[in-house]
Amino acid sequence: MATRMSPARRRYTLRLAAGMTAYLITLFLAVTFLRHGNLTGPLAWLLALLPGLSVASVFWAFGRLLVEEDDEYQRMLLVRQSLIATGFTLTIATLWGFLEMFGLVPRVEVFYLVLLWFFGLGIGSCFNGGVGRCGREREEA
Repeated sequence: MATRMSPARRRYTLRLAAGMTAYLITLFLAVTFLRHGNLTGPLAWLLALLPGLSVASVFWAFGRLLVEEDDEYQRMLLVRQSLIATGFTLTIATLWGFLEMFGLVPRVEVFYLVLLWFFGLGIGSCFNGGVGRCGREREEA
């Protein structure tokens, strides 16, 4: 039996789609004009920052979901999911940082940490019993 999305989740989904669409567009523009063009100065800085600001809008959307979700249990699950994602990301970043400092691994661009955080949200969802209970069939009440 499918469950209906709460109004807060519907708004989050729309905000997430808008943020990711903006990210794809701004990343395409930045790569096109900064790598293959001769854009310099303040406009180059602005264009280079736009993809990151688009990703920041996704964090804002997640924060709004936490504020707008009326169901306290769902809110608790979201908080736990984000704490797991944050702990996972900070742990990997710290371990990699030490390996990098001693020259054992190559340098990685910092913005890739966002991908780890998003992956961590998936891990957090598994801890919450979401995503098909991570392979286990959901029991119907």
